[in-house]
Amino acid sequence: MICDKEPLKTEIFYLSYIMKFRFGWIFLLLFSCSRDQEIEYTVAPVSWPEALGNHRAKIEIKEPAGAVYLHLSWRRHDSNPDNKKFIIIRDVSGDTIQNIFRVKVNQEECDLVFGPVSEPGDYSIYYLPFRPDPDHGFFRYGYFPPEPAPDEDWLRNNGLTNRDAINSLPRAKCREIQSRTAFDSFYPMEIIPTAEEKKRFLEKHSADYLVFPESREDPIRMRKEIPFKWIQKKPGGLFEGIALRNEYFAFQLGLYALKKDIENVMIRFSNLKKGDRIIPASVFTCYNTDGIDPYGNKFTMRSDVRKSRVQAYWIGVDIGENVMPGTYSGNLTVTPENAPETVIPFRLIIRDEVLADRGDGEPWRHSRIRWLNSTLGLDFDPVIPYTPVRYDGKNDFELMGKKISMTGQGMPASIQAWGSEILHRPIKFTLYDPSGMVRFGQAAFKLINKTKGMIECSWELSSTDIKVKNSVRIESDGYLNFRVKLEALKNVRLSDFLLEIPFRSSIARYMMGMGLPGASVPDAHKASWKGPQDSFWFGNAHGGLHCELRGSEYQGPLLNLYRPPYPASWYNEDKGKFTVKRMNDEVIVSIHAGERNLDAGDDIVFEFSLIITPVKELNIKSQFTDRYYQNYPEPVPDEEAMYEGVKIINVHHANRYNPYINYPFIATKEMKEFVDYWHAREKKVKIYYTVRELTTRVHELWALRSLGHEILMGKESTYDWLIQSGMDQGHPWSIEHLEGDYAPAWYSRLENEGYDAALVTTSGFSRWYNYYIEGLRWLVKNIDIDGLYLDDVAYDRRILMRMRKVMDREKPGCIIDLHSNRDFSKGPAIQYTEFFPYIDKLWFGEAFQYDSMSPENWLVEVTGIPFGLMGDMLEKGGNRWLGMLFGMTNRPPWSHGGVQNDPIPVWKFWDEFGMADAKMIGFWEDNCPVITGRATVLATVYQRRDRLLIALGSWENEVVCVQLKIDWDRFGLDKNKARITAPYIEGYQAAQIFDSDNTISVDPLKGRLLLVEYPHNNIGN
Repeated sequence: MICDKEPLKTEIFYLSYIMKFRFGWIFLLLFSCSRDQEIEYTVAPVSWPEALGNHRAKIEIKEPAGAVYLHLSWRRHDSNPDNKKFIIIRDVSGDTIQNIFRVKVNQEECDLVFGPVSEPGDYSIYYLPFRPDPDHGFFRYGYFPPEPAPDEDWLRNNGLTNRDAINSLPRAKCREIQSRTAFDSFYPMEIIPTAEEKKRFLEKHSADYLVFPESREDPIRMRKEIPFKWIQKKPGGLFEGIALRNEYFAFQLGLYALKKDIENVMIRFSNLKKGDRIIPASVFTCYNTDGIDPYGNKFTMRSDVRKSRVQAYWIGVDIGENVMPGTYSGNLTVTPENAPETVIPFRLIIRDEVLADRGDGEPWRHSRIRWLNSTLGLDFDPVIPYTPVRYDGKNDFELMGKKISMTGQGMPASIQAWGSEILHRPIKFTLYDPSGMVRFGQAAFKLINKTKGMIECSWELSSTDIKVKNSVRIESDGYLNFRVKLEALKNVRLSDFLLEIPFRSSIARYMMGMGLPGASVPDAHKASWKGPQDSFWFGNAHGGLHCELRGSEYQGPLLNLYRPPYPASWYNEDKGKFTVKRMNDEVIVSIHAGERNLDAGDDIVFEFSLIITPVKELNIKSQFTDRYYQNYPEPVPDEEAMYEGVKIINVHHANRYNPYINYPFIATKEMKEFVDYWHAREKKVKIYYTVRELTTRVHELWALRSLGHEILMGKESTYDWLIQSGMDQGHPWSIEHLEGDYAPAWYSRLENEGYDAALVTTSGFSRWYNYYIEGLRWLVKNIDIDGLYLDDVAYDRRILMRMRKVMDREKPGCIIDLHSNRDFSKGPAIQYTEFFPYIDKLWFGEAFQYDSMSPENWLVEVTGIPFGLMGDMLEKGGNRWLGMLFGMTNRPPWSHGGVQNDPIPVWKFWDEFGMADAKMIGFWEDNCPVITGRATVLATVYQRRDRLLIALGSWENEVVCVQLKIDWDRFGLDKNKARITAPYIEGYQAAQIFDSDNTISVDPLKGRLLLVEYPHNNIGN
């Protein structure tokens, strides 16, 4: 209960409790007050229509009247309460009051006159109504503006122009302030004191700051205001917690900067003692001051608290299973840099019960906060299927399917992929000064580190003006990282730093990056950093190199939500350039950093990474047998898809099994039941789970907010197009609770007027990656998922490597497939190449315009084939005729864009032909045994022992006829005895018979599947 209007008396006492009833939660604030009125904070037993907003006051009117006066002490911290509409409804009839006259509206209270009221009884005033968004995407709407001015006759008739008349009106009594759901509630940590209450409370304290211990059950939410709850008790004092053995016990300290800015706050912990038994101080962690980053590095954070601001400090105590029960005591000491320390006595009562899962299965305990500092999967052991790096101790390295030899400068002299040499001559870096090329002496070699999955070396060399240290890390998946550090020994002017990669022409057939989509390599090309462009790839299906130029803090894909600064070394104020030039038997790729001055002692690092492609061998059998089903939002496959061999089900978010984006830890019962059901039917289940955005439903939201912008982006990071469209505020829940400092992300509608509103997460060294990886392990272990469906992620390859290790170790055989939106990533294949060693399948992708893409663009940017992967199509179901040239269909029942391309008839034919046992020979191969004679009509062959399947695809805009040229001798066949048919495939092609000399018509942007059969022969034998 809460005082209606009058100031609180000196003898105020505080009691809060929560009682759970069948119909919902009831919250009570009790204290004595000079006016005999009590207000309860409750949650509605049944949620009301969303458009009425998330909050209402329940009021009682005892008699009919032309006008009724209401005073409402609502104690709100959300901004601009006077800018929203009021709606007053009679509960029984649903009738709406026509006239509302606003006397006073502010964050503390409001005074209203409304009427006419024809019947006594219970009424509700809704004070935050908004327009719901029925779709998904980014929340488009907001609050309704204030209601129209009341009728002038009503004002006049009720004397509302006279203050005395207002005071004499009948009074409505507020008994209850109610939230639509428990998630919407402001109680208790967002209920503010009045200015007068706060003033009197703070006048009692002369300290520079106040510390309030707080339990995990009531996360500290507000940053700009202290909760009313805190002024009902003294700051500091004993904090007592109750924990179980083997529990990770979490709690908070709230610091309010009373007199001045409080600088560099740290928290010290003492041992906890019970007689001669000790729980050491080392088991304490404050997550706001100390942490472990996603790469295993320990760090400390500076915590400053501005005057009149609140900072929450989340603390965890790692209680071992063998700790003896009892009461342990010690101290927590808050030690700012510019103010006296504060000692908080701490008592922890440990009960005898053992908590098997540390508390992770009960999110209210906040035990999973320790996941933020996880080091799971951080070793350099090889990831399946990669083998340890073999090193001869000199210049040669051998990996799975790959060999590398290094020069005396630590640059690759030779790179082989699966037996194909990629380089025409060694890669080299060259420095130029105004007099020409800088000459270096002989390099000094050093082996820095050697593990099963990684070897790290360095080469140091010097000239008279510059010292160079080239550090190289070679990893088991074919990833090579180079850090070329220049240190000026004296003042020096550099004309250029040039990195030159000379490819064999036979290998450098295709490229992407440098401002180009997937394409054939041109004879010459120039590019700059605009784009952004930080990487490129050259190669074919048998060998290639992806190169990324690094140097900024963020090293993940350059998605449009994350635009990190260009690396200063390579970009060099836009002096950096790229060139491609074909010369005789090589294609030379040159990266120029441009001119710059270095003073003596200055240093600069040119970092780049290479990944050798293909990253693994194609798994043709899996492509034609491991069929996927993905339906947004309902993931349950239909009977036909099951009958035709769907083996893997992807569960997107925004459904009853996985409702909240990137936080699959709420509907765990439903998800577990779904997984178990389909496992019993021998189907695998993968789920949507990434980190690019994060639902506001996350249990640890307030702990994450306490970390500033380490995990959740701030308002200043909101992207321009959202601001311009007026959608930068996001869903009303965020407006009401997050005090404006957030960047809104994806919004989804759920069943029964539910919703999911997300926030944008930060990139770079966010500890949420650690949490995410621990969460992945938990899902595999406890829910028994079979892998992940990734949708445009922001982390880098090191995180994906950790993920793969965690899944392989917990449950071998887990699967990861990657979906991307071309508009979102501006070329996902080039952005995600470093992920490919750990990906099983691609799904490129959304916003791809398959009908307007060249064959080269298909091959390089969509299929994954040059990289050792295969994929499915997405946008509008793809083009299934052209897709068959690459062994691709889409996933049922996908119908994005309103066009349905059902793959099931093609799947049926695959099974009849036996595609799982076929050898694929694509049109991109030099020795493809079938050609059409037209550059715009291409053929791919699927070869079995007793028959061939020829997939034709036309990039023409009109019907064309082709005559196939088949290398019959290669198959040991007599063309005069071969039978060529176009088998009937529903929705794909009609049945037709051809002889070997027939011309075959192909419709524009379509194709055919031709079956070549030869009785009593084993083709290829």
